[in-house]
Amino acid sequence: MSGSLNKVMLIGHLGRDPEMRFTPSGKAVTNFTMATNEVWLDQSGEKQERTEWHRVVTWGKLAENCAKLLAKGKQVYIEGRLQTRQWDDKDGNKRYTTEVVANQMQLLSSMDSQGSRTNAASEDPGYGASDNAPSSPEFDDIPF
Repeated sequence: MSGSLNKVMLIGHLGRDPEMRFTPSGKAVTNFTMATNEVWLDQSGEKQERTEWHRVVTWGKLAENCAKLLAKGKQVYIEGRLQTRQWDDKDGNKRYTTEVVANQMQLLSSMDSQGSRTNAASEDPGYGASDNAPSSPEFDDIPF
């Protein structure tokens, strides 16, 4: 059997507020960064920690929901695929970035105005739905 799998699942915290834009055709695209942490004990028994930063992009209804519901510091589950894009910078140098193109998102917990925990997915029926990126991204030449 020949095949491949490109699937990413992350649980982490947003490093900044999401930024939503629209393609020339009007489709929403939202970008944000999220951090995952790894903690371990080294050979001498000392606690070590490493933070890994991930660029995330979402499209369509999912992008709109991310822009509306997410904020810096919120914990979120993201599922999607890895994608590497290339563009030429203003000096003509080739630049590359690897990002997670998310097709599912779940806000793991938040605080409502009364201080009780809520799960935003239950408040918006379209919230956790898959929303795939277009087959030919319209932003290949824009580095964000």
